Amino acid sequence: MVNVGVIGYGYWGPNLVRNFMQMPQSNLLVCCDLSPDNLKKVKLLYLDVSVTQEVDDLLNNPSIDAVVVASSAVTHYEIAKKALLAKKHVMVEKPLTLSSDTARDLINIADKEGLTLMVGHLLEYHPAVEFVKGLIKSGELGDILYLYTQRLNLGQVRKDENALWSLAPHDISIIFYLLGDKEPVEVSARGESYITDGVEDVVFCSISCTDKVMAHIHVSWLDPHKTRKLTVVGNKKMAVFDDMESAEKVRIYDKGVGADPDYKLYGEDLTLRFGDITIPSIKMREPLRAECEHFIESIETGKRPRSDGFDGLRVVKVLEAAQKSLKSGGKPIKVAEV
Repeated sequence: MVNVGVIGYGYWGPNLVRNFMQMPQSNLLVCCDLSPDNLKKVKLLYLDVSVTQEVDDLLNNPSIDAVVVASSAVTHYEIAKKALLAKKHVMVEKPLTLSSDTARDLINIADKEGLTLMVGHLLEYHPAVEFVKGLIKSGELGDILYLYTQRLNLGQVRKDENALWSLAPHDISIIFYLLGDKEPVEVSARGESYITDGVEDVVFCSISCTDKVMAHIHVSWLDPHKTRKLTVVGNKKMAVFDDMESAEKVRIYDKGVGADPDYKLYGEDLTLRFGDITIPSIKMREPLRAECEHFIESIETGKRPRSDGFDGLRVVKVLEAAQKSLKSGGKPIKVAEV
């Protein structure tokens, strides 16, 4: 059993605490938060969990093997670094840090100390996303041409980070988990601040990847529709993952454009194909539970986690490039230059 401490009991922390409390593989010992009211909530729900407002109290506890960082993004680097230097395995909520330099620093410290460093890229552990990943690996969709995602809602409006940094890490991590060996090459982004000056509420981000694959991300907290959708277009079939659907989360479309040998004699080389729509049965489970179990398993086995530090670094590099593009009015930015 791995002894765990959680730092941050605000928006996402309660979900993490619940999972680590319920898992037989982990033992939640301490929860840390700056808010006394939040800590009172912890004690009401979990009598055996110690609480503290001091991060050092948690990090100096020799009984704690692993630390989960669910504090605000601006604090991720400082807290995760202190935890690694205290010889604790670390799981950090997205984004890993706010710069590629600090992300690399955490990776280097974790490797030097022989510790697990994992990023909370939640949707990489979603059963429906894993199913789409299987479709791609099996070749059923053919060669992937492009992907696009929509993550829209009315709220939650933030003032300390824009919609790009708040929402897009989910989609960037999904895109490159699905694409496997494809890497981001160039990023361009346009957005606008309608509610708070200097904090973009809506962002459109385009990513050019290796092998001519394209990805497009639309994020907004100023939209009438709550949308969580991913579309993957291959040269054989297409797939759509709609996380707002209660049951039918993935649909496979047997549609495409191809050459029909029966028409070549008439000079028609390309034809449209309209086939069946398949709705597969996918056994669902809570993605966060799968993510937390994976963290504990990585600690116990010593294997590198799926959403490791390098996965977090790639997401941060794309975010950095997109942020530079935003500030330059949409100018394309090479990812290698950030």
